[in-house]
Amino acid sequence: MRPILFHIGSLPVHAWGVMALIAFAAAGAVLGSELHRHGFVRGDALTLVAAAAFGGLAGAKLYFLAEHAAQSPGSVSGSGFTWYGGVIGGAIAVLVAAWRHRIPTAVLLGSAAPALALGYGIGRIGCQLAGDGTYGVASSLPWAMAYPHGAVPTTIAVHPTPVYETLAMLLIFAVLWRLRRKVAPTRLFAIYLILAGTERFLVELIRRNDDVLLELTQPQLWSAALVGAGAVVLVQTRGARAVVAAKPATG
Repeated sequence: MRPILFHIGSLPVHAWGVMALIAFAAAGAVLGSELHRHGFVRGDALTLVAAAAFGGLAGAKLYFLAEHAAQSPGSVSGSGFTWYGGVIGGAIAVLVAAWRHRIPTAVLLGSAAPALALGYGIGRIGCQLAGDGTYGVASSLPWAMAYPHGAVPTTIAVHPTPVYETLAMLLIFAVLWRLRRKVAPTRLFAIYLILAGTERFLVELIRRNDDVLLELTQPQLWSAALVGAGAVVLVQTRGARAVVAAKPATG
């Protein structure tokens, strides 16, 4: 079977941004629903999502620029972003916003877990549409794709890893959504860390990233850290209750 040629045309200019907006909106809806379930107003989610968007995009851009500091300014694309930078920047911004709104950390983490999974899964659709270079290595599988008109073009059939990640993260979202009433919020977030970290570690096996340490890529090192952190939290929170006391909703 011939590989799919993913003709995108002018989509790279707008697709990533449009899908990012949809991802933030979907994540915000889930976050608002979960905050309301814990006794907080849905409107708090708007502030947290805005903080995540600003901090996440700023962190992703700064991390990308730091990674490519050795390159000449003209060789660094203005559209470059790095996911782990976004995680760091977004997490800092959200924690500050949650502190100002007096949302307990446990409630924040438990509410954010399914929202993060859904948002990331939708966001990867933008990467697929834009052909931004986050695809995998060459492949002869029937569903392998080329991205001749992508932001980072290739005419070689490769693994469409953004598609893999979207499917995996939507499955993770479904798992977290089913568990959210059965496990303590902090433990739910720990499960998210383990599942999301494992997903990214595995997809890196077929991604086009260079090894940096012990034959592991930088995202794999970050992923291993997330899995480890999640495992530690699960061990430390054994016996934690599924219900967390929260302030009454005021609107």
